[in-house]
Amino acid sequence: MRTRRIIALAMGAALMVGACSGGTASTAPSAAAPSAAATSGTPSAASSTAPSAAAPSVGPAALGPGEGQLNLAVWPYYVVGGTGGEQIAGAPDWVTPFEQKTGCKVNAKVYGGSSDGVALMKTGEYDGGAFSGDATLRLIAAGDVAGVNTSLIPSYANVFEGLKGKSHNTVAGVPYGVPHGRGANILMWRSDIVQPDPDSWSVVWEGGSQYAGKVTAYDYEIYIADAAVYLMATKPELGIKDPYALDATQLQAAVDLLKEQRKNITTYWSAVGAQVDAFTKGDMVVGTTWQAQVNTLEAAKVPIKSTLPKEGSTGWSDTWMISSKAKNPNCMYMWMDYIISPVANATATVYFGEAPVSPEGCAEAEKQSAGHCDTFHATDEEYWKKIYLWNTPSKECLDGRGPICTDFSEWTKAWTEIKG
Repeated sequence: MRTRRIIALAMGAALMVGACSGGTASTAPSAAAPSAAATSGTPSAASSTAPSAAAPSVGPAALGPGEGQLNLAVWPYYVVGGTGGEQIAGAPDWVTPFEQKTGCKVNAKVYGGSSDGVALMKTGEYDGGAFSGDATLRLIAAGDVAGVNTSLIPSYANVFEGLKGKSHNTVAGVPYGVPHGRGANILMWRSDIVQPDPDSWSVVWEGGSQYAGKVTAYDYEIYIADAAVYLMATKPELGIKDPYALDATQLQAAVDLLKEQRKNITTYWSAVGAQVDAFTKGDMVVGTTWQAQVNTLEAAKVPIKSTLPKEGSTGWSDTWMISSKAKNPNCMYMWMDYIISPVANATATVYFGEAPVSPEGCAEAEKQSAGHCDTFHATDEEYWKKIYLWNTPSKECLDGRGPICTDFSEWTKAWTEIKG
């Protein structure tokens, strides 16, 4: 998934981080993902695979008592409070209740990019962690994580069906973790400048020239998939079926589109606070964003609007996974159940700015932030059918065409070329 360079959820508030960041912010994969056959076939617009209900039995048959500690590799803002989670001034603490209930003392290592998370898991020092779609298949392919027995995770039964059996964390019907939440990449514009209101991504592609120097896009190789989504709708002759499964010709078409867009880009964004500031000042007026920025700008009365364009979009859903070498597997299973339980999941996803994973989580989120689940489309599965969740491009096409696709290293090279 994305590189999160200390995402400013408080939009400029000072952070007191108790866990240090691991390594650099590079996210380019270095290992091949499993084959398309292993990832249960061609993904739909929601990138789903075979239903998790049919998954083979994996993992332990039963859990014993907690081992007393839990070592996690995590994105910023996913493990806050407690003994060894991030210590953030003014933030809710959802770790202490877990520690009190289970006796498992949490130690969180915060990393800044997907490749950092993969490297941490290879050390064998962590019982598990939260990972994005461009890391999960690499971890599975390398044998660094284990399939999970969801019958030992009672809260999993309540997870939305649209979040089960996804191609980025399920292989051959085996689930390799539980979802943390989900979010979409949407279109945002300054409504006092961009008129009429757009309903298509064309405003940042062919139509971007009228806002030259004030168009923005996400600063990461995975943004190539956004170009592919647009080409799926506007150039069907290219035959793109999955935006993460591009052969050389399809990748070149996306690169050409992105090079044209580059002429109109003011700045590629990676930090939430920087994008909020730029839209506030009018330095950016149209581009891709997250719902969290929309909420912040609306609260500040900045004249912006947003939409999910008619072509659909990309999105993300991180997965809690257990290490195949976990020294504290019982505590890790307890954490996976806890973090998707209603109160904990609501607290974590409301704080970060994403959709909870269950109806019960939404009920709790409503108590914390009225309208949260409506704003983030948490229960609207029709909405999520239009979203292609981030995945790992690999030589073996994720759409089942065989070993003819471009992998992430080729995307990384192309992104460097695009940005100049």
